[in-house]
Amino acid sequence: MDNSNTHDQRIAKMTFASVYPMYVAKVEKKGRTKEELHQVIEWLTGYDEKKLQELISEKVTFETFFQHASLNPNANLITGVICGYRVEEIGNPLTQQVRYLDKLVDELAKGRKMEKILRRS
Repeated sequence: MDNSNTHDQRIAKMTFASVYPMYVAKVEKKGRTKEELHQVIEWLTGYDEKKLQELISEKVTFETFFQHASLNPNANLITGVICGYRVEEIGNPLTQQVRYLDKLVDELAKGRKMEKILRRS
């Protein structure tokens, strides 16, 4: 992965609200629902529907989004390749958390069963 500060800073400053519609479109295109997407986001971050909508309305950056999240203790069980990189090998914690979310959205869109996506230890 491009470990440059520039790459990590670009991800940190990107707003969640700008990426969220793409997540919705990706999962819905593959026959999954927005509710399932929200379930996955809540599992990873602890954000319920109301809080998620607030963060979208406030146009928070990914940096703020994950700073205030209660990351699931099993998030480290998310492994595999997303965007050509192994998520478990990403050095920057914020970039890794964003890629965790990308990986979960990808798995949802690919039809993986919800009990597999929401990892248990």
